[in-house]
Amino acid sequence: MKVGFIGTGVMGSSLVKHLLTAGHDVIIYTRTAKKAESLVEAGAKLVESPKEVARAAETIFTMVGYPSDVEEVYFGNNGILENAQKEAVLVDLTTSKPNLAKRIFEEAASRGLKALDAPVSGGDIGAQKGTLSIMVGGAEPHFQEVLPLLELMGENIVYQGPAGSGQHTKMCNQINIATNMIGVCESLVYAKKAGLDPEQVLRSISSGAAGSWSLSNLAPRMIAEDFAPGFYIKHFIKDMKIAAEEAELMGLDLPGLRLSLSMYEKLAEQGYSENGTQALIKHFD
Repeated sequence: MKVGFIGTGVMGSSLVKHLLTAGHDVIIYTRTAKKAESLVEAGAKLVESPKEVARAAETIFTMVGYPSDVEEVYFGNNGILENAQKEAVLVDLTTSKPNLAKRIFEEAASRGLKALDAPVSGGDIGAQKGTLSIMVGGAEPHFQEVLPLLELMGENIVYQGPAGSGQHTKMCNQINIATNMIGVCESLVYAKKAGLDPEQVLRSISSGAAGSWSLSNLAPRMIAEDFAPGFYIKHFIKDMKIAAEEAELMGLDLPGLRLSLSMYEKLAEQGYSENGTQALIKHFD
């Protein structure tokens, strides 16, 4: 199959490699061509615009930074919607706004195209291993059509409902992570203050009732002071702001989300926006 992929960052590059390994022809576009050199060497075809991707591919994945980036690559004369082949499937893996997902779905349908919102969770490790959780909104027949490709990227792939449902589910995911990350940091700070070996503490608590993905995968990075981004703080702030906006629209008060967002915003002000979310431990330092 000819598969397009727009946005080959920390996670996107690993997903492109899975598609190539499975034997698909992959056409890619990224703003920073130099970062895609390894993918080109692996067999991907690099083009100069989303328009070229749309005209060449049967299924198109997008994984960009912000809702504004999603709008840019989907709408306009050089965007995907204007240039995609009839019956093409458009899959946005970006964590974005539910209403934008609905808008893309409706515009795609009016043009004879199929659109899904399919944000992911699992970070750089999940992308590398092909074990991401993928939350999908849109029409279920379109989901079934693209499922074999999604199975190259993830293990826990769940159809959630109509357009926007994938994005709403991702907000549930990010709300959970937001408060969990505070707990992970506080437990490590407590362990150090009590004179314990944090690595030994993790051996005891990671597989018990306190266990979580963040505790198993990010706490070791915190201990090692490895703040390289598996998922950028700047992108997590974006996600939490979307969740906070949606919660406000629904009349919900989510104090844990608000607290985590304020902590991460302070870190961004201190220059940590390009670090991974595990740098939250710096707030406690």
